[in-house]
Amino acid sequence: MKVMCAMSGGVDSSVAALLLQRAGHEVVGVTMKLWGGDSDTGCCSVSDVDDARRVAQQLGIDHLVFNFGDDFDTHVVDPYVEAHARGVTPNPCIECNRSVKFARLAERADLLGFDAVATGHHANIGSGIDGRLTLERGADPDKDQSYVVHMLDQAQLARTLFPVGRLHKSEVRALAAEIDLRTADKPDSQDVCFITSTGGRAAFLGERIPFRRAAVVDAEGEQLGEVESVELVTVGQRKGLGLPGGGPKRYVLDVDTAAGMVTVGSDDDLLRPGLVVEQVTWVDEPLRADAGNTSAVLVQCSAHGDARPGTIASTDDTTVAVRWNEPQRRIAPGQSVVFYDTSNERVLGGGICR
Repeated sequence: MKVMCAMSGGVDSSVAALLLQRAGHEVVGVTMKLWGGDSDTGCCSVSDVDDARRVAQQLGIDHLVFNFGDDFDTHVVDPYVEAHARGVTPNPCIECNRSVKFARLAERADLLGFDAVATGHHANIGSGIDGRLTLERGADPDKDQSYVVHMLDQAQLARTLFPVGRLHKSEVRALAAEIDLRTADKPDSQDVCFITSTGGRAAFLGERIPFRRAAVVDAEGEQLGEVESVELVTVGQRKGLGLPGGGPKRYVLDVDTAAGMVTVGSDDDLLRPGLVVEQVTWVDEPLRADAGNTSAVLVQCSAHGDARPGTIASTDDTTVAVRWNEPQRRIAPGQSVVFYDTSNERVLGGGICR
């Protein structure tokens, strides 16, 4: 089989290419050039491209670089900036997977006659008793990335490979070390590629949108302080709110950029009985709960957070209302919410918190 392997310059994608080669596939490594600005974190620096190229040389496979910078700006960077201007907290890495890594790359693979696309994600693809494909957690619970690839549907899964999904990270590094791959000891990428460690979100957004001051108020509307940049405030935040010390801990309950107001309260004030999830996509058929019925699910609201039990109280194909079994802290609007079956192994689908 002819496989296009996305190589980010990290150890996971390096070993993915190695395993594909050992399995007898015709492998070509591909690195996507996405972000053209300053980058000292994430997976888009010049050194990452060089690492991917050199690993491909070590493996004796061809290596290509695709420039998807325009797509990245349109589908990831611009919405990221616009969301902050509205007081919404987006997840740009998931949007990159959705619109670039698993969309544009698949189109290019089709154009060049590849049979499948592989990545170094820690996730697995299985099949149900009816032959339908399933998306499942990676074997290493500490590195599981099923949350960030939850948007893959049946057609995409049918031509996707996750070669390292059944390995623990220690096993991945051991395989890389066996043949002295240059990425064997390379640290994992942790941050958004276009946000530098020196400037952070403030520097990046400050060059693109005007920052506005906002009043910090309690639930009764009494002003307690002021923030200089409401666009940098997110639900659940505790620090950086300009409040005097010594008082009770206060957390952001709501951000209203239009009104220039940040509402704060106690940790208990953050608790909510449920949430609404929009723009939902499903791995297989939509999970419906019509006519007052409910479907039990586990709900995960961050890449490495715990999946908490709840029920889908009402749903159409793209909007889901979730009720928690026990109240949970409010999820920041714009964050991705992913549904798992009650075994906590199989991804059902996911969307964006309203």
